[in-house]
Amino acid sequence: LLTGFLLQVGHEPLPPTVGRNVLGRKVLYLPGFFTYARHIVKVDGKRGLFRGLTPRLISSTLSTITRGSVKKAFPLEDMEHVSNKDDVKTSLRKVVKETSHEMMMQCVSRVVSHPLHVISMRCMVQFIGREVKYSGVFSSIGRIFKEEGILGFFVGLVPHILGDVIFLWCCNLLAHFINTYAVDDNFSQASVIRSYTKFVMGIAMSMLTYPFLLVGDLMAVNNCGLRAGLPPYAPAFSSWIHCWRYLSAQGQLFRGSSLLFRRAPVQAACFPID
Repeated sequence: LLTGFLLQVGHEPLPPTVGRNVLGRKVLYLPGFFTYARHIVKVDGKRGLFRGLTPRLISSTLSTITRGSVKKAFPLEDMEHVSNKDDVKTSLRKVVKETSHEMMMQCVSRVVSHPLHVISMRCMVQFIGREVKYSGVFSSIGRIFKEEGILGFFVGLVPHILGDVIFLWCCNLLAHFINTYAVDDNFSQASVIRSYTKFVMGIAMSMLTYPFLLVGDLMAVNNCGLRAGLPPYAPAFSSWIHCWRYLSAQGQLFRGSSLLFRRAPVQAACFPID
């Protein structure tokens, strides 16, 4: 939990090591997930790995309860299963209706659970500056309300929702078109392939929409009084678009997406490796 978020923030307390890529050339690799985790245990003890866990669990619980409540309040009308190419319009209409319903549930649950997500992020990022500004859930709620008002609980919400919406529509529509036009009904394993299409599309789209997750999480801790969200450690972003443009210019829009084989940026090289 903590390790993954610190990789997103760009906190690199350990030096890169020399390794070799698949072509045998020497390259610099940043410490992977497990090495980073050992560093956290060394500094904070095993409990340090679970910073921000309580608000994260509450956030996940709120999200699950909200989705269930919305689904119960606005049930999706059953539609006949359609997969034949002759019924493309009907099938597409079914996908659009289901995706719209799923999008509504996801957006509402995201809004409800986001304040606890913000608190979780801030609890975790305190590892960098060794701060204790955000400790308990209730004290953190009071501090955010006092310093930032209601809007402080929803920083980073927009990119998260945009990422969710883009993920849902692209995943469901791509899976639908692949199953409709690329998979032949006469093929004996057609049903098996169709059952995995959405799963594969989900993996692909989660990678493509990762920058929205990254920007949303960074905005949750930016300019909130913690060292990791203030200059010179990080710029004070005026908006999530400003954050996106900054990361894009730095080539860091996918920072933290890889947990194991992490290539060091060019500027990290402090000695020749060839």
